[in-house]
Amino acid sequence: MATSSKLATPDAAVPGSNDLAGQLAEFLRGHNDELIEFRRDVHAHPEIAFSEHRTTEKIAERLTDAGLTPRPLSRGTGLWVDFGRDEGPTVALRADIDALPMEDEKDVPYRSTNPNACHACGHDVHTSIVLGAGLFLASQADAGALPGRVRLIFQPAEEVAGGALEVMRDGGLNEVDRIFAVHCDPRLDVGHVGLRTGPITGSCDSLRISVAGPGGHTARPHLTVDLVYALSKIVTELPAALSRRVDPRSSLSLVWGQIAAGSVANAIPDVGVAQGTVRSLDEDAWHQAPDLVKALLDSVAGAYGVDAEIDYRRGTPPTVNEATSIQMLHDAVTQIIGEGAAVPTPQSLGGEDFSWYLESVPGALARLGTRPPGVVDEVDIHRPLFDVDERAIGIGVKVLASTALTALWGGAR
Repeated sequence: MATSSKLATPDAAVPGSNDLAGQLAEFLRGHNDELIEFRRDVHAHPEIAFSEHRTTEKIAERLTDAGLTPRPLSRGTGLWVDFGRDEGPTVALRADIDALPMEDEKDVPYRSTNPNACHACGHDVHTSIVLGAGLFLASQADAGALPGRVRLIFQPAEEVAGGALEVMRDGGLNEVDRIFAVHCDPRLDVGHVGLRTGPITGSCDSLRISVAGPGGHTARPHLTVDLVYALSKIVTELPAALSRRVDPRSSLSLVWGQIAAGSVANAIPDVGVAQGTVRSLDEDAWHQAPDLVKALLDSVAGAYGVDAEIDYRRGTPPTVNEATSIQMLHDAVTQIIGEGAAVPTPQSLGGEDFSWYLESVPGALARLGTRPPGVVDEVDIHRPLFDVDERAIGIGVKVLASTALTALWGGAR
């Protein structure tokens, strides 16, 4: 760990100062092209959850070149690194580094070279931003200008909701006082940052329901169990009943993605399956959901005489932004990017495993605008054509670096 025992000098880059804005601008003049090239290299070589070996190596190489000592995670992908003073608060900046298992359909020089792997969620951008913010803050640490410690977390496997827990099991959140992250948002113009206090993303669980009966001829459904009819009742009545059993403000939602039963028109099948997701914006509703879904399933299945089993798999809790951390982000954005750059952002039922960190320490996730101004047709995340206005990288570096300093100086006081 690169550590300095010096106290901050009078001309240190403190939040709200013209000096900080100038130092960030100077840093980006020298590093912006490098960060864009780093992003494009990662984009061209995407790796899905827990296979991010090349990506981890590239990050570690750049951090080592800067005189830092990265600490790889025990599973082999992902890493974290500390620098600054041992005294004072510790602020973490998190990036997710994994890609999605889909083809890249963009016609660009940095199109994915790996089959069925694509950075269609912007994790390559997040990685480059945290790297850039880290390099700037490390230079501040070398000058003795950090009143505490910064931890950079490059996390694997966000898309399968397991990477954050790996980081925490390896001690990556130990001694952290506050944590921040950004996520690409193609609905916002580049230069804007979406902020929201409280829930910003939802919980995301998955479930598989299997039903079974004796089967039979469609001419004589009264002599058997009409399994297809029973399955249709389950997939329609469960979401409706669930919405009436919890506070509607929790936005608890069960949506099916796959239903299957039978193979021919004149035979009632003996097995069927339905798979879907359960999402919520409320942590209490998230905790209640498994038992509630199971009880409702037993009631509906029992009414139609089918045997039903449920495989309910926990995903992530809601991501709940802490108010003080959002204020720190807001101050940083308005001071460094400009008045009007910080904008309200709506809640989303999408899942994000940054939520696990926020269950343990205060922090916040911001939405980073990536849409070129004037563009009307936007390509949403998780689509093979997703891309960003790369000016967002510099914006993100400024936001996270300034926010980290805001949090460190606030903690120091």
